[in-house]
Amino acid sequence: MCITGYLTDFSLPEICQLLDKGQQTGLLRIHTYLPTQTSLSKVHYIWVYHGRIVALAKRLDHQGLVSLITQSRWISSDTFTRLIEQCLSNRPLGLYLKNRGALGAKQLKWLFHVQVLQSMCALFQLEAGKFQIDFNVPLPTREMTGLSIPATAATLIGLRSLPNWDALVHKLPTPNSSLVTVIANKYHYQLSPLELQVWKYANGKVSLEAIAKHLKLPLEKVQQIGFQLIAVGLVKEVPLLTHTTALPVAESSSRGLLEEVSKQKLSYSFLQNLVGFLSSKVTA
Repeated sequence: MCITGYLTDFSLPEICQLLDKGQQTGLLRIHTYLPTQTSLSKVHYIWVYHGRIVALAKRLDHQGLVSLITQSRWISSDTFTRLIEQCLSNRPLGLYLKNRGALGAKQLKWLFHVQVLQSMCALFQLEAGKFQIDFNVPLPTREMTGLSIPATAATLIGLRSLPNWDALVHKLPTPNSSLVTVIANKYHYQLSPLELQVWKYANGKVSLEAIAKHLKLPLEKVQQIGFQLIAVGLVKEVPLLTHTTALPVAESSSRGLLEEVSKQKLSYSFLQNLVGFLSSKVTA
């Protein structure tokens, strides 16, 4: 099964949310365009296992992680070549190297940060491109460190450090809309202080413009934080439920947030979620 679409209609954060919530396994291809070309210029490959990102590469020759480790010079060339030859095809390369004592835990985390998290942040800045999701694709163990992260957690990390929001500006919640909490009891993430402050008002009664004035933050910043909370499924954008100048705060806003993503099963298939989401965008 394969699903295709365009990033102008369905952003990468929205794709990640559906992959995560649906606990999907497969390969997400992001085809990017150069401004002066009409043909596809680059392809980025993101492998997901049960909703968690396990690897990201710009090539399909299974040499991306190998190249990154080689550049680090943590392992001598001869030793690395020998270890690669001995690594079984069904084992993540990074985890194998750690078990053999060739890499440490901190080095493995650094590799995953560069390979996945930094690359995801760059992809969120794409203003145009095409995506394709293939569900019957084997995992690339040679590209895998053995570490993984929920797709929406990677989204939150990427959006927090996003230097340019031009690609997502049309996705930001409007100033006169409000936010309402979607998840009441279980939380996936450790929110930042600013995210917690905005989330306190996710009760459908306060506009983003009013939140910005109360917190003395630029409106655009509050819109961006609102989108971050929407992208990870904590809140949704809704029209104001009541017109009021007061700023009531949602209860239980200071409860601890779990870092591990909950393994919640959905009652609908990924495709149904995708179709429903796109339909809501059209009718909104």
